[in-house]
Amino acid sequence: MKTQRWLWTGALAFILPMSAVAGNVADGKEKSAVCAACHGQTGQSVSPDFPNLGGQHEDYLYRALLDYKAGHRKNPIMAAQVENLSKADMADLAAYFAAQSGLFVKR
Repeated sequence: MKTQRWLWTGALAFILPMSAVAGNVADGKEKSAVCAACHGQTGQSVSPDFPNLGGQHEDYLYRALLDYKAGHRKNPIMAAQVENLSKADMADLAAYFAAQSGLFVKR
């Protein structure tokens, strides 16, 4: 019984933080204008030097932005871009790019 409670607690601790930050696609679109210079308007990169964001998983995009801001991912361009973003801003951007079509067909 005690082990089962710990498993549920652990599962909830992992799941809730990501689902609790669901962003707003429309707000993300407005905030994404600066991102378009490198990643394209809909997240399809304008250059092979920059990753495609369109169609990526929302939680992956959000985590990547958090990691750039915290310095866990090292990139001077992205560090400067995320410096003034709030968690809500990052969630909105992640929601917007996740809602776009990617290079691969979603199933």
